[in-house]
Amino acid sequence: MFFTLVNHLTSDTFASLPGFGVELVLCVTIVVILLARMFPFSERIDSTWFALLGTLVALCVLSPLAPWDISQSPARMVSIGEMPRVEIFTGMLVHDGFTVVIKTFLLVFLLLFFVLVKLTRAHRKPDSPDFSTLVLGSALGMCLMVSANHMLMIFLAIEMASVPSYAMVAIHRHDRKGSEAALKYAVYGAGTAGVMLYGISLLAGMLNSAHVPTMALHLAQMAAAGITPAESVILVMAMLMILVGVAFKLSAVPFHQWCPDVFEGATAEVGAFLSVASKAAALALLVRLSVGLTCLESAPLELISWGDGSELNVPDSAELVGLALGSVQNLVAWVIAVMAAVTCTFGNLAAFAQTNIKRLLAYSTIAHAGYMMMAVPAVLALVSIDTYVAGQCVGYLALYIAVYLLMNLGAFAVVAMVRDVTGSEEIRDYAGMIHRSKSFTICLTVMLVSLVGLPPLAGFIGKFAVFAGLARGYLASGETYLVALLVIGCVNTAISLFYYLRIVKTMTIDSAEADTAPLRSSPSILQAGYLWLLAVPVMVLIVGWDFLNVWIQQAVLGLIS
Repeated sequence: MFFTLVNHLTSDTFASLPGFGVELVLCVTIVVILLARMFPFSERIDSTWFALLGTLVALCVLSPLAPWDISQSPARMVSIGEMPRVEIFTGMLVHDGFTVVIKTFLLVFLLLFFVLVKLTRAHRKPDSPDFSTLVLGSALGMCLMVSANHMLMIFLAIEMASVPSYAMVAIHRHDRKGSEAALKYAVYGAGTAGVMLYGISLLAGMLNSAHVPTMALHLAQMAAAGITPAESVILVMAMLMILVGVAFKLSAVPFHQWCPDVFEGATAEVGAFLSVASKAAALALLVRLSVGLTCLESAPLELISWGDGSELNVPDSAELVGLALGSVQNLVAWVIAVMAAVTCTFGNLAAFAQTNIKRLLAYSTIAHAGYMMMAVPAVLALVSIDTYVAGQCVGYLALYIAVYLLMNLGAFAVVAMVRDVTGSEEIRDYAGMIHRSKSFTICLTVMLVSLVGLPPLAGFIGKFAVFAGLARGYLASGETYLVALLVIGCVNTAISLFYYLRIVKTMTIDSAEADTAPLRSSPSILQAGYLWLLAVPVMVLIVGWDFLNVWIQQAVLGLIS
């Protein structure tokens, strides 16, 4: 019996390795950076180059345009639209097209991020090895968040992504503001982690499993047999507690308090990492959890056994979902919808009073988290009605993430480069920037207008896609709260116009005063080229975005099918 179990685990581990290639490459890169410090030659080589090379290798291993179908033995290259959902490492993780898409975005962001770090001055030697290791370690946790399929793996992935980011905020040991921000971040993260772990223990105890698809099956059994009032209270409490951990990573209201202080205390580069990579991974995890716990369509089991010994075939599961899990889906959708509406409204209103551009972008990040969360209630409303359209709504969210990656990284890149040449991050010191540096002014204006969501810039594509998903969800399900979300999203878009354009006005219309921070040097050719590398796709993607949408839609077909 023991040897049979060992053989099974060994064969499953080797079969799972192709789907774990990205994580393995990131681990090897971290080890190489740490070991390189033991040799004298490493002092002449910036560890950022090792991080760049490792990220590029990870992207090649992932093969996003022709991914590996690891359900075959041996694994073979397939079109991303043909990629099946495969559980790896005895169901702890899952590998599918959605995993490939989000990991691709994370790795592309890492490549652009490390280039930014090379072009700016905040994270150069001697802290470069420590910083690169922390970034890669956090990215490793985010990759696990994207593919997590087990409650313990979800908790471990969130902690792996969070703990290195605490140290990244305080990487400059003599910066008192950064150290204070890191302490607040760590304390708040520890509190939310404890609440989430308690919720996981409650839910796993109620459902006798921590494997997400199996939990969905057991939840369906309980719902079909009738949930008692006591059980319903425990289930609701457990789900809300688990949502606390995800909302912390999303900086969603009311778990956003850490975000503005951390963004102000950290460097703009770290702010960009937390704003983009952390949000992408948390949104992917939110989709995994909300769909996985309330939808039997993602369950890999061939039949469902009831407590009385009878069985129900999976083809009948769609009817079971509609009857037994409908109330659970509706509850989760309502909670996420309310949180999304409050988050985007609070983020936009709080941004008005900010004088520090990093704090303003922090509240902008909160608002955009609310916008992106709006896609999830639409998915849950559609999942028991039309799984194909529900999958398309997941694709709309992924499209928003792709566009958000470009425009938010571009905004933080401008802030980092302006800091290097002026020494200031106050909005008032951007006055007259158009006369001092046209590259900074034009690129930041493009990013800010795109963050509003105005055509013809790429931000319009992402926001319109999510709003279209809300409209499709309402037309198919008749749920009025989806219309309310759509109206709230449109009103908040109009509100955000004022504080984004206030920065543009400061740069282009306001005159530089005598005490305005001086522009000690002009951006280098490489810095200007990097900014235009991000700005040009934001400007031209509106006329050629269909290729990206088609690739994403093909990839996410297997998530809900």
